[in-house]
Formats: sequence, C-alpha cells, structure tokens
Amino acid sequence: MDYRANYEAWLSDERLSSEAKAELLSIANDEKAKEYRFGGELAFGTAGMRGIIGYGMNMMNVYTVMRATQGLSRYIKTLPLEEQERGVVISFDTRRNSKLFAKASAAVLAKNGIKAYLFDDVHPVPMLSYAVRYLHTIAGIMITASHNPKEYNGYKVYGEDGAQMSPEATAVVVDFINEIDDYLSVEGDETSPLILPVPKALDETYIEELSKLTLSKEAVEKCGKNLKLVYTPVHGSGYVPVMTILKKLGINVTVVEEQTTQDTEFSTVKVPNPEYKETLSMGIALANQISADVVFGTDPDSDRLGVALKDDNGEFVALSGNQVGILLLDYILTRLKEDNALPANAAVVKSFVTTGMAKAICDDFGVALYETPVGFKFIGEKIKEWEANGKHTYVFGFEESCGYLRGTHARDKDAVVASMLCAEMVCYYTYIGKSVYGRLQEIYKKYGYVLDVNVSTQYSGLNAMKEMNAVVDALKTKQVTSFASFPVVGIRDYSADVRTDVKTGEKTALGIPKCNCVYYELANGSFICVRPSGTEPKLKVYYSVKAKDEKFAKAGLEEMKEAVAALLASVK
Repeated sequence: MDYRANYEAWLSDERLSSEAKAELLSIANDEKAKEYRFGGELAFGTAGMRGIIGYGMNMMNVYTVMRATQGLSRYIKTLPLEEQERGVVISFDTRRNSKLFAKASAAVLAKNGIKAYLFDDVHPVPMLSYAVRYLHTIAGIMITASHNPKEYNGYKVYGEDGAQMSPEATAVVVDFINEIDDYLSVEGDETSPLILPVPKALDETYIEELSKLTLSKEAVEKCGKNLKLVYTPVHGSGYVPVMTILKKLGINVTVVEEQTTQDTEFSTVKVPNPEYKETLSMGIALANQISADVVFGTDPDSDRLGVALKDDNGEFVALSGNQVGILLLDYILTRLKEDNALPANAAVVKSFVTTGMAKAICDDFGVALYETPVGFKFIGEKIKEWEANGKHTYVFGFEESCGYLRGTHARDKDAVVASMLCAEMVCYYTYIGKSVYGRLQEIYKKYGYVLDVNVSTQYSGLNAMKEMNAVVDALKTKQVTSFASFPVVGIRDYSADVRTDVKTGEKTALGIPKCNCVYYELANGSFICVRPSGTEPKLKVYYSVKAKDEKFAKAGLEEMKEAVAALLASVK
C-alpha cells in the first residue's frame, strides 16, 4: 500500500473537512506518521474496530466510522425486509468524539433507509446491549474504546440478541466495508426522520431488571444504610446507572466528585482502567478519609468493575478481576443454594484465561462450567444456545479482565449489575459477621491458593498485530515439556482446535471457537497462556499458579516468568 499516494489523495480531496486538512498538513514532513496513518487500514475484527483518534485510513475518525457503518448498512439491506425495518440502536461513552461518531453512524444508517435509535447522552455498554433486546433492533452500535488510554476510540457492533456480532456475520460486514475504497464517498442524512430518540422508559426498565437479580434483600435492608462505600465512575458513563441502582437498593454511597465529570481527557488518572490500583487511588484516598469499607470504580463504558477493600490490617488492597470473579461466583452459588433456588442444570461460563479456581468452586456446588475464548460475545453465545435448547440455566459469567454478568438482560459485561452484586455481597458478609476479604481467605483455604497474573508486552507500528501473531505461531513449533520446575502435561493450540497430551502425543479436539493462542497445562493444575490482545497492541502472557500459599505461589510465578522470557526470546 502506497502510503504517500494515499496521504496525497486525502489531502487534495475537496470533500475533506478543513479540520482534517489542517491536521494532515501538520504531518507533511513526518514520514513515520504518514506511513502509520495511510500505510494500512484500521482492522475491523470480531470486536469491531479500535484505534488512535486522528485522520487517516488507519485511525478512528468520522470517515472510517461512516465507512464501517456503510458496510453494516449494506449487510442489513441483505436481510429480509421485516428485519431491516427493526433498525439499529446506537450508544456512546465519554471519549473524544464519541457523540460525533454516534451521530455520524445514525446519519449513514438513515441515508440507507434504516431506522436509527440514538441515545441523547452517554450510556454504557450493558445498556446498549439491553437496548438492542428492549427495542428488538436488528443490530446495535457502541462507540467506545473501553479502558484504553484517552487517545483511543472504537466502534463495536452488536447482533439482534444483544451480544457482540458473531464472527460469521462480522465477516460478511467486513467484506462490504472492504468494497468501499473511497473513504470520503459515504454520505449521511443528519436531519432524517428515521433518526429517533431512545425511549426514556428504557433507563427505568433496565434498573428494574437489575433489581430482580438481588440475592440478599434482608442483609441489604439491615446493613446497606450503614455501609460505607466509595464509588468512582472515572469520568465515564457508569455514573448515573450505578448510583441509581445502589441508591434504589438503599446502599450508602459516597462518590468521588472530581471524577463524575464527563472528561474526555480522563485527566485525573493515567489510564481509565479500573483493573489498576492507581486508577482507584482517588477513591481509596477518600475511603481512608471517611473510614469506608470498600471502593468501586468503573471504566468509561462501564462494562468493567474494579474493587478495592480492606485487608486484615485495615489497608486497602485492589482485588484482581479473577478475585472479584471467584468471590461473586462463590456468593451467587451460596445464596442460590441457601434459598433453594439453584437450578439443577445451572451453568457458569468463563474465558479459558480466567482463573482455574472457578472449576473447583463449580464442582463443589455441582454446577457445570464452560470455557470460551476471550471476548464476552462467546459467553453471550452460550446464553443464546441454552435458551434455545434448554440444556442449562445460565447463572453467571466472567472474565479475568474485570468483566462480570449475572442475568440475561444484557449479553455483555455489565459493571452496573456487578456493582449491585458486590455491594450486596459486602452487606451479606457483614450481616453474618464476616468480611469479604475474610471470605476470600476462606475460599483459598478450602480450594487451594491460586495466584493469577497477566503480563503484557507493548507493540507499536503498522505491523504490531502481525508481529504478535508471528510470536504465537512460532511457539506452536516449539517442543516444551516444562517451565522451570513445572512440568507441562498438555498443550492447547486454539487456532487448530487441538489439545496435545505431552506424554502420549494423543490429540483431542477442544471444541470451542478458534483463536490464535497457545495454552500450557501444568502438572499441578497451574497454566500459562500466550495470546495477542484483540483490542490493543499487546502480547499477553497469563499465569495461573496453584500453590499451598501466597509465598510459594509468588516464588513459582518468578520461576515461570524467567522460563517464559527465555522461551519468547528463542522465537523472536
């Protein structure tokens, strides 16, 4: 691809906005910047597209957004007329240009004769997913880059079931997008009567649906008003719905006021990712000031929840997504069982890189556990499958990246319902004379200690994804029998849907959707997994270390890290 020719073609096009022209002129002498922006196209994968905001073919801007929406429109126009007429619902978060991109998407759909429901203000991912189902639209669009740094934005497409669009449908949409060579040719109609507001009643019914999922009403009634909970929306879209559901339950909440503003720069944090303790630092400082019990933080599109709580020494510790996941899993199954409400065919779903401790807990409760590739759409697919065949009743799904879903009102991660559940979980353990941190220690004592950590290596440039995938592909050619003192018993190649028994060489099918990932099963129940991120240029290594206690687990982790570093060095 001739990036110079592409750059000049955009720059000389009279249809280019004055803002875009000025930005492109500013890089006239920067060949590296021109190559990055025009040497490739922003990839549209099964998670939609995500990239740095700016003008160019490989960037997030109004032209790439309109082109993607035109491709989606062409796909919708191939469907039966009654499905086309159901329309598309569009939401957006608090990032730079999010509302602009949402309005542009609605205008393109309308120009194609497709009805577009557009939220008038920021709404989170789970409410977009819910809106698809509530309005019975054929698709949904969410403008967000989730937890990425402020320089990013993204475009996610949802299917009619409220889950992110299936890989099969996405492939068709991508084909239509790729047919559009002229990025500036796509037109929209911003004044079309086909652009409609989302009914205000949707917000109320969403909160009502969440209220039906409460598990400890008595404990909340007794302890909620005295609970000291600090919440920060980290300048994101979670502020209104999270505060609404917690207040509806009667939970005493103190919000970090400085972080309630819709700040596109996320100026009070380094990155708006509640997985990191630093992102919760203002909440923790406020919690220490008012002697609070727990801190919650949600990301810009409010699909991820970060939690910090006090340990036995009264110090705040930030829980990992795996720790919150197992606490919620244990709490949900415990309460359902106590109330004789645990379905006989209950099932839990997690991504395969999420903690192995989930299996021990599910086995103990007699609940089926299913694994999927990374991406909550695969959990959504399981819900859809079981609703159709009745094989299981879905009770909970989670991913290690702070994503949780109870209920089937939405088909994506929902930090609003997770906030509700975590708040009532604190009330429940307070009510029975325990603490959440104490319960976590009981879980470790009962099922064995597991340390789950993931380490990312940042890549950059046009070929970042190609380079990361090449590393993973090279690992598949390596004979690996151990990582330091940890023997390998099985190797899963998810791209080939094959598990190989290291001792016997026997190969068996994994039976889940394919993805480029290598997973090493270790003898004591630990695992190591290597995969490229699907949403940012990072190669991720997941470590799950099973040991008798934290000290031994940390020592084992260091052993594993050294061995993995040597292995990765050998394939680069």
